[in-house]
Amino acid sequence: MKKKNLVIRPALFSDIPSIMSLVLKVYRDMPSYSEEMLRGQLSHFPEGHFVAEMNGKVVGYSASLLIKGEKALKPHNWKQITGGGFGATHDPEGDYLYGYETCIDPEFRRHRIGQRFYNTRKELVKFERLQGIVFGGRIPNFHKKRNKVKSVQDYVDQVIAKKIVDPTLNFQMRNGFEIIGILQDYIPSDRESGGFAVHLVWKNSEVSSETPNLKKLPKRQNSVRVVAVQYQQRGIGSFAEFAQMVEYFVDVTADYKADFVLFPELFTMQLLSIQNEQVRPSEAIEHMTKYTERVKDLFHGLSVKYNVNIIAGSHPTRVGEKVRNVSYVMLRDGSIHEQAKIHPTPDERYWWNIEGGDSLKVIQTDCGPIGVLVCYDSEFPELARHLVNQGMQILFVPFLTDNRQGYCRVKYCCQARAVENQIYVAMAGNVGNLPRVHNLDIQYAQSCILTPCDYPFARDGIAADTTPNVEMVAIADLRMDTLKEARVSGAVQNLKDRRHDLYSVNWHNKKN
Repeated sequence: MKKKNLVIRPALFSDIPSIMSLVLKVYRDMPSYSEEMLRGQLSHFPEGHFVAEMNGKVVGYSASLLIKGEKALKPHNWKQITGGGFGATHDPEGDYLYGYETCIDPEFRRHRIGQRFYNTRKELVKFERLQGIVFGGRIPNFHKKRNKVKSVQDYVDQVIAKKIVDPTLNFQMRNGFEIIGILQDYIPSDRESGGFAVHLVWKNSEVSSETPNLKKLPKRQNSVRVVAVQYQQRGIGSFAEFAQMVEYFVDVTADYKADFVLFPELFTMQLLSIQNEQVRPSEAIEHMTKYTERVKDLFHGLSVKYNVNIIAGSHPTRVGEKVRNVSYVMLRDGSIHEQAKIHPTPDERYWWNIEGGDSLKVIQTDCGPIGVLVCYDSEFPELARHLVNQGMQILFVPFLTDNRQGYCRVKYCCQARAVENQIYVAMAGNVGNLPRVHNLDIQYAQSCILTPCDYPFARDGIAADTTPNVEMVAIADLRMDTLKEARVSGAVQNLKDRRHDLYSVNWHNKKN
């Protein structure tokens, strides 16, 4: 007989496909989490997410975040309290653990997985010296008794009086949770519960409101070194010459012990100068797509060789019958990621027939979650907010602009993204010229690394920049602990002060 091996362990990003399948199986009549939502949950508060694993199979998922009692103990709904399911409302200074998901595979519900999750949450609360646990508990049996009770409050009262058996609510009360109210329209799509939830709290007996919050230890100082390459376009004679120039910059950034190096948008178009012939734009872009694998191999090898994470600008790439402007991200652990430009510019569509991508995800790195928006995409605030909902802390923007007006559009929008999302933004652009290449004949750039505008950061919100139109690099050390502190207690707290009850960003492509 095969032995059963059940463990409760921290949830990992590699678990996301399994969690998605589990949620679909458990909540057949309710919307599931998207991959982006789960990335956001794990990015914002990795310590608060667990999976139950039986012989290597994920059979349970538990999600929670930290929040202030003044919010958690007041009436609310699930969307407000979780930031639309992304866990974006997580407050590192919160004094309550808010549990917003516990789902268990129906085939494994006799293995006390729910009890194990509750015990794990209580251990976390005691370790962090929190006031307790709060959540809105579903009452899935309510729909069966709806015609036999006066109201949802009457239903709960009869469960308390043991006149009605509700396995879920009875289990929660046995675990020491107190009922403090009824939450209306908590999850409107939860038909079994009638949209209601029971507002429950468990208080940590080891602390009181007067107990010093011992979890507020000095934050660990940590920084990430970012380099933005302002790359000069000039004619070359071979791919080997291009590779040599690229390796030079990667080598330099490695000498400076950089964690990330960012190259400009479409800087690989320099490869068109090898033939030194002026061709129609459609022919030129088709020619460029043939270099895709060589470009990827080049940057992949350099990232591992020089131990640096590379955002390789962007490169025209054929995807089926379409051509997309794709940014390749090569991490120093050897993994390869890509992000297509969502919004091609009018010139890209007209000259090169480039089409937009339809997926936007954070990329997990050894320095935390990052995102990439290629040039024009940075001018659409919804995209950056969608990445921040997934936990992004640094945004990389490879860009290509031919004049100062175009550059200013990108730069001012990137500065706005840094302020409104309380993130760092790195920009890298091209300079120089390629006379025989349509739509890439002249360039204007002043690459820079931007910060939020608050006291802990640079006075003008610019951590580093370059001299305009000169080939050089911008280097900055970005303190991640300072960024997190600003989000919690800055002069303004854009992320914390969002009105989740009024607005949100919804990604409509259900394929991702």
